[in-house]
Amino acid sequence: MSGGSFYQRDRRWHPPAYDPGYKTSITRSPQKPLIALDNTLSEMTGPVFGHETLGPLDDDMIRNFAKDGEPIGQRIIVHGRVLDEDARPVPGALIEVWQANAGGRYRHKKETYLAPLDPNFGGCGRTISGPDGSYRFRTIKPGPYPWPNGPNDWRPAHIHFSIFGHGFAQRLITQMYFEGDPLIWLCPIVATIPDKAAIERLIAPLDMANTVPMDARAYKFDIVLRGRRSTLFENRMEGN
Repeated sequence: MSGGSFYQRDRRWHPPAYDPGYKTSITRSPQKPLIALDNTLSEMTGPVFGHETLGPLDDDMIRNFAKDGEPIGQRIIVHGRVLDEDARPVPGALIEVWQANAGGRYRHKKETYLAPLDPNFGGCGRTISGPDGSYRFRTIKPGPYPWPNGPNDWRPAHIHFSIFGHGFAQRLITQMYFEGDPLIWLCPIVATIPDKAAIERLIAPLDMANTVPMDARAYKFDIVLRGRRSTLFENRMEGN
């Protein structure tokens, strides 16, 4: 970190690694106390992503996989800013997203949900945050889907986010939910988060000011990388 104050991470903000209501955490949770390790020299000096690798349609998931027409579903814009703990913009961050289609199905060979695939929707996109930390995607609103955790558990509609710094060791992963979805508060994964305010930081509000009339609604999702009330990241539960 360069300049400014350092904000100690509040570990109470994060869910426990073990929660019986979230079945796969039983086998995946650590069996021994966590040990904090510094980054190695190879991690800090390893390969970095190149801006030239992005294509012109990488941030447009309505068009970047379409072969014969456009995908089915509600057209939306997801936008926001990548910020540090003092609300300063973080430019040059690589943001990758992936999601299910409008029917709740992922384009993956291990997907078992019976909802149909959409031949014109791939479900993946990426962009780089601008000088003011801003980013923007066009996509289709994903559908909810059942998952084999309990007898009738459903994941709420969500979009996965991966945020890269300037090296592969600088990666954070989170999920964005949609304002007004009742399944958020019924999801066993969401229920592992102990603080309601932390959950609300993962819910993108409807942003009518950035809606495209007669085309797409907009949702705003800011991402705070560090600090006591940073965005909850799945791969940084230990608080380092």
